[in-house]
Amino acid sequence: MSGYSEGGASISKKSLKTWRPVHLSAKSDIEKNHQTLRNRAADLAYNSALGSAIISTMTTGVIGSGLKVYPKVEEDLSKKIRREFELWAGECDYLRRSNFYELQRIAYETSLVDGDSFCLIKRRMPSARNPYSLKLQCVEGLRISNPLTEGALLSTVEMKYKNNRIVNGIEFDCDGVQTAVWISNRVWNEPEYLGEGLEWERVKWFGEESDSRNVLQICYDTRADQSRGVPLLAPVIESLKQMARYSDAELSAAIIRSFFSLFFKQPISNYDLNQIVGEDLDINDFTLSEPSVTALPRGVEVQAINNANVTSAFDSFFSAFIKQISAAVGLPFEVLLHHFQSSYSASRAALLEAEKVFKIRRCGFVNDFLRPIYEMFIDEAVALGRLNLPDYEERRLEYLSAEWIGDKLGGIDELKSANAAKVRMEIGLTSLAEERLRL
Repeated sequence: MSGYSEGGASISKKSLKTWRPVHLSAKSDIEKNHQTLRNRAADLAYNSALGSAIISTMTTGVIGSGLKVYPKVEEDLSKKIRREFELWAGECDYLRRSNFYELQRIAYETSLVDGDSFCLIKRRMPSARNPYSLKLQCVEGLRISNPLTEGALLSTVEMKYKNNRIVNGIEFDCDGVQTAVWISNRVWNEPEYLGEGLEWERVKWFGEESDSRNVLQICYDTRADQSRGVPLLAPVIESLKQMARYSDAELSAAIIRSFFSLFFKQPISNYDLNQIVGEDLDINDFTLSEPSVTALPRGVEVQAINNANVTSAFDSFFSAFIKQISAAVGLPFEVLLHHFQSSYSASRAALLEAEKVFKIRRCGFVNDFLRPIYEMFIDEAVALGRLNLPDYEERRLEYLSAEWIGDKLGGIDELKSANAAKVRMEIGLTSLAEERLRL
């Protein structure tokens, strides 16, 4: 026996011999459990205070009021590009409901709850107010599913389409490359419809002639070969549900303890209270009112139940448990609870740790959603002649380079933050323009 045989891989130790988990592929671990995970995570996100706080805090930290683009070109050209982009962003929603920054929040928050979300790239004739045809339509991952065939009642995890395979609504070719998505006209398992009138549309991932994106998938991948994302709350589903039940039980107990309870005690066991004081007496008629001295029925005494000394360990247990949950989702518990009562250094460290997570998540969102859209916008702006970018074909990557800046996380001591920015500029680490982007 060597290596882990006497440690984590031991099958003889009492603490480990009955622990035999199986780790399989992403298809078995994720795809087969995707619907159950999504349903449970959504219930916690909508109906659990702690689950809602996790989703809201992560969305606010990553997206905030919306990520804004700052092209990495000369200042005058950068300003012109931003003006044109704001013109497009105001009316980019295909459904004419939200602007670009609102769509960012919708797409990202949905991806956290369901594991992934999708955006369709569409075109509409330009209007007098907006000369751009590029439009966006956000679609929940619930509508991306395998088409029902031959009267099937439930969507299977995987099915065949010609020489390709469809896994949870995403079509792959023989090389494992995503080629298309299958989008239903509504959620396929809604109870009021029971599958009636459902239609699926096959949308290719890239256009055949333009090779431009038709579909964007916002997803935080954690495994190779996975086709659908995992909800943010997936690792803590059981813990959150148990905490919600415990919170409800403690709330009910607290309400009960707030009541002033009275019990009528009857020393004579052979007779009931009505037989002692008269047939017309109804115990339900006794009520508590203003202080008074009242003669009780003969042979009856009243005993009050005092709940003042009842204590609960809820607060200490909740605080200990929330630290585990917050660590699992990557958020310091001070940030998750918006509760800063530690020292300055501890609170500052919590904000910095949260900022690391937000930056990583934001980078993924930029790659999945913002950058492809920005590239399509620049292509159309140049084609329309609204942006004059010399040698665009040769210098396209240079023109497309940009930073996406979100809301400042905030600091505990703004004076210290300002002095830190001053020092960074003095020693040449950053410039004034870069520091302005941090605001």
